[in-house]
Amino acid sequence: MRINKIDSPDTLSFSAVSKSLEENTEMVLIENANWKDFPYTPGVGLRIAHSSDQVFLKFYVSEKHILAQHTEPNKATHKDSCVEFFIDPNQGGNYYNFEFNCIGATHLAYGPDRYERSFIDPKLIKELIFTESTLGNKPFKEQSGNFQWEMVVAIPTSIFIYHPNLNFDNLNSKANFFKCGDDTQQPHYLSWNPIDTPKPDFHRPEFFGNLFFN
Repeated sequence: MRINKIDSPDTLSFSAVSKSLEENTEMVLIENANWKDFPYTPGVGLRIAHSSDQVFLKFYVSEKHILAQHTEPNKATHKDSCVEFFIDPNQGGNYYNFEFNCIGATHLAYGPDRYERSFIDPKLIKELIFTESTLGNKPFKEQSGNFQWEMVVAIPTSIFIYHPNLNFDNLNSKANFFKCGDDTQQPHYLSWNPIDTPKPDFHRPEFFGNLFFN
C-alpha cells in the first residue's frame, strides 16, 4: 500500500483530519476473516496518510454490536469494539501495536512478538496520540442493532520512542490493520493483510504487508 503525504491540519479535530484524508486518499478495506470459527464480518474501511512526522488514520465501521468498557491507556481494548494498527517502522523485527477501542482508548506496546512487549508510558499516550470517535469518549455496555461509527487518529513520530529519529518520508515499513471485538456477542477477527494461523493471532509480523510512504 502506498501512503500519500499531506499537509498537517492547522488544528487536530475530527472534521479537519477527516476532510484532509477524504480529499487525498483512497479507502482500503479490512475484510479478511481468516478463521472459519469466527465468520462474522463487520464492514470496515480505512484511510491513511502522513505528514512526515505524523500518521493520520480514519476508520469507518458498520457492525451489529458495540461495546466500550475501557477508558484508560493500556487496558484490554481488544475486548471492546476495537480497531488496530501494528507497524514495524523500519522493518527491524520489532513492531508497535496501536489498539483503539471505539471511544478512543489506546493500548500501545513494542516488541518482537506477543510475549515480549514493553508498554509505552500511558502519560505519553494521553499527551501525544489524538483520537476522536463519533461514539464519544464515555464507556458503555454492549448495545445491539445496526451501528455505524467513525474514528480519526493522529499518531506523531514522538510516540515511537524506540525510533527517536523517525521520519515517514520515503519510509518502507511492514504493517497490518485489524478489527476485533472479543467480548461482543459476535467475536470477530478481521485483518487487512491475510493471516495463515490455526486460530486468531494478530501478533504475527510474518504476515504484515508493505507500507510505502511517499
